[in-house]
Amino acid sequence: MAVDPSRIFKPINIAVLTVSDTRTAADDTSGDILAERVQAAGHRLAARTIVRDDPDLIASQLNAWIDDAAIDAVISTGGTGLTGRDVTPEALDRVKTRDIPGFGELFRWLSFQSIGTSTIQSRACAVVARGTYIFALPGSNGAVKDGWDGILAEQLDSRNRPCNFIELMPRLREA
Repeated sequence: MAVDPSRIFKPINIAVLTVSDTRTAADDTSGDILAERVQAAGHRLAARTIVRDDPDLIASQLNAWIDDAAIDAVISTGGTGLTGRDVTPEALDRVKTRDIPGFGELFRWLSFQSIGTSTIQSRACAVVARGTYIFALPGSNGAVKDGWDGILAEQLDSRNRPCNFIELMPRLREA
């Protein structure tokens, strides 16, 4: 990360969404990791919830957060695999304005360093939806750490050079 100390850190409001049929608040370790890292980086945890692996429910929660002016970004964990119940990317397709293809590409490259070719089973992805960033990570603790530590910590830091997601936020709704 090329942090420019002359720039000011701008915290944003981030919602964390866990997509799972089995996890509860008591055992949502990947959601815990994300929430901890968001706050440790200086951002605000604006909301956090768990939604079942159902594209209608996921899209409904995402739409509520997209329409909430107090939420700048959403990071989800879970539902990005290949099984029939893994429907997070399909839910993102329902709400997106624009894809961020480089996110999934970079995530799988980073993940390859940890888990080898098993990363090919990941459908991690990111979109912009009506001015809100949405990042979908796999549900494992390692994947959440790879996604945050290797991509999001830098791109959600307004001091990161040569560019970052934060500086683009005012222009995301341009036509």
